[in-house]
Amino acid sequence: MTIQKKIPCVIMRGGTSRGTYFLANDLPREWEKRKQILMAAMGSGDPLQVNGIGGGNSLTSKAAIISRSNEADADIDYLFAQVAIEDMEVDITPSCGNILSGAAPMAIEYGLVTASEGETTVRVRNVNTNTLIEVIVQTPNGFVEYEGDATIDGVPGSGAPILLKFFDVCGTKTGELLPTGSVRDTFDGIEVSCVDASMPMVLIPAKSLDVTGWETKHELDANKALLQKIESIRLQASLKMGLGDATGKVIPKVGLLSPAQFGGTITSRYFVPQNCHTSHSVTGAICVSVSCMLPGSITEDIITQSEEESQNIVVEHPSGKIDLLLEGNYNNNTLNIKSAGLMRTARMLFKGEVHIPGKVWDIPAAS
Repeated sequence: MTIQKKIPCVIMRGGTSRGTYFLANDLPREWEKRKQILMAAMGSGDPLQVNGIGGGNSLTSKAAIISRSNEADADIDYLFAQVAIEDMEVDITPSCGNILSGAAPMAIEYGLVTASEGETTVRVRNVNTNTLIEVIVQTPNGFVEYEGDATIDGVPGSGAPILLKFFDVCGTKTGELLPTGSVRDTFDGIEVSCVDASMPMVLIPAKSLDVTGWETKHELDANKALLQKIESIRLQASLKMGLGDATGKVIPKVGLLSPAQFGGTITSRYFVPQNCHTSHSVTGAICVSVSCMLPGSITEDIITQSEEESQNIVVEHPSGKIDLLLEGNYNNNTLNIKSAGLMRTARMLFKGEVHIPGKVWDIPAAS
């Protein structure tokens, strides 16, 4: 008889996503075994993920693996995993700032970081991108506070604010803010900007694809001709960005940009990449915001750019907006970003054990 394996985990809503969080010590060290375990836990291979806890949605089929960091400038290591729904695949090439917002509270809850009175700063090393993020968590009386008055668009209700400050956002995957070497490129006759700032993205003016960019997620997802045009551009851009063949991969992502409607800086429809995000990813919002400060980018045709070193950029999306504070400077007309900050909330939903088939845990490690 094969007994199911029980693995300690936490399910947490982080920002506008929901994920399953694991301690690294509770999982095998070998990545191939971890990958199989994550897919089994989520129920991959089925659009409903009915045999797991994934939820059948790209915003909920996510996982984080947390551990103490051996790096001198970090408290914890955070590895993000996007677990495919219908395919048997796990992608650790992108990161997720929303799921990141739950990593610091979990680290405090499990004693990886000692809470301070009032608020606690957790220095997080993002293993996916090898970058540092400072996360400030509310900890009155030395305990994580989840309740509060802070709100973020795309999440019902309110919670305690969690402040994220991202460093080294430029060139996180390709090593270059402009991985093609140009601030603008043309694919299929459409002028785009390929920018790598926290997330490699292909930024496209909505009007160039004969849409306003203010459409709903449902309207955009139903526009099959539009999705085909976007994917054709994305695949060509990926090659020129040095990311290789993007077929079946989630990066680079795509931002369909247009003027703001509700007093923000710019509107973005974020594609993940085969459909439109219900709101917007944090890392994608950082990339869009950086483009708003980037001289010569396609955003220059959409907004009035400023060369102020500190800028508040508001990215409007289908569920509302994301408010970011960027610190940067210009040197020989080159943009250098020092940090990108924003506010999220998180809430612990479940703490216990996920059960997976014993045969999955017992898969031999690759030699």
